[in-house]
Amino acid sequence: MKEFSRIKRLPPYVFNTVISLKEEARRSGEDIIDFGMGNPDQPAPDFIVEKLVEAARKPHNHRYSASRGIKKLRLAITDWYKRNHGVELDPETEAIATIGSKEGISHLIFAIIGPGDSVLVPTPTYPIHTYAVILANGDVVHVPLSKDGDFFEKLVKTHLSLWPRPKLLILNFPHNPTTACVELDFFEKVVAFAKEHDVMVIHDFAYADIVFDGYKAPSFLQVPGAKDVGVEIFTMSKSYNMPGWRVGFVAGNRDMIFALQRLKSYMDYGMFQPIQIASIIGLNSDRSNIQPIINNYKKRRNVLVNGLNRIGWEIEKPKASMFVWAEIPDQYKKIGSLEFSKLLIQEAKVAVSPGIGFGEGGDDYVRFALVENEQRIRQAIRGIKKVL
Repeated sequence: MKEFSRIKRLPPYVFNTVISLKEEARRSGEDIIDFGMGNPDQPAPDFIVEKLVEAARKPHNHRYSASRGIKKLRLAITDWYKRNHGVELDPETEAIATIGSKEGISHLIFAIIGPGDSVLVPTPTYPIHTYAVILANGDVVHVPLSKDGDFFEKLVKTHLSLWPRPKLLILNFPHNPTTACVELDFFEKVVAFAKEHDVMVIHDFAYADIVFDGYKAPSFLQVPGAKDVGVEIFTMSKSYNMPGWRVGFVAGNRDMIFALQRLKSYMDYGMFQPIQIASIIGLNSDRSNIQPIINNYKKRRNVLVNGLNRIGWEIEKPKASMFVWAEIPDQYKKIGSLEFSKLLIQEAKVAVSPGIGFGEGGDDYVRFALVENEQRIRQAIRGIKKVL
């Protein structure tokens, strides 16, 4: 095979090992309960689907759209921020629609990072936070995100130990995969730090709405001056059960938004316009329309965590996200998360994501995505109990 320099920089995709085992087991007739991918299993709300169908029947919506999103969608984005987080944004210069958050993150980093630029990224983390930097020929500097020590202090220490100084900081709270959460004072420190050291910030806010037990996830943009240093990225995949629709947006710093807009103008014509129109209806709707989705994740979280605790696998309930980040039982830590994940497929008929796939610091954990119903979760616990 030919070799391509950008592709050679990408590390092996650890999750493929578990995916292959899962598919092989299913081909042989095994019933595998799959908690691997964070792929919502429930449908999008009916009123959003109905608007999509209505808009799709209009021929003028079949033409090329706008790469930065139609104006009414950008207005819906800024209204969503004002209503939910008290943040004022200019829909012309401080908001842009993206084809899902992954595309937004990837193209934004590609637009603002060059060869040799270093980027601070937590570890473990959602893989695209690392791989997007690698694809842009930047250098990733990982900062451990763990139960031990203060993450912000580690961040500052790492930044000050490097020269040239890192150009960009990527954050994600509520966090995937660790489910870690922060309060607004964390972002206040981040903004002050970024201003002092001339660092750009990207905050991935994918799980803004998936919160439980009275916790409310703060927006990075709520901090005065946040727009001077960075942007926030949101996706409709999780809050609205719209993963396959590929709808996201970036909001905040106008220079970063302009760079992304300029790049996207060369690379795409935006989403299918009926999807944008349906997304407007979703963003403008009352929060009560997504509360059943949040409640569903909470019920699944409770069934999974309570069940695992009952069989001796002690785990704390996360207060946000659609995941459970489970520390591997002590007797299995020596084999690592990949081998433990293989064992769960082979013996418990349960698929999870090995923590090592999310980077350094993840190998003592596996991640459960809450994408199976309560009955299947109870079935999975019975299988895991046999292994433990």
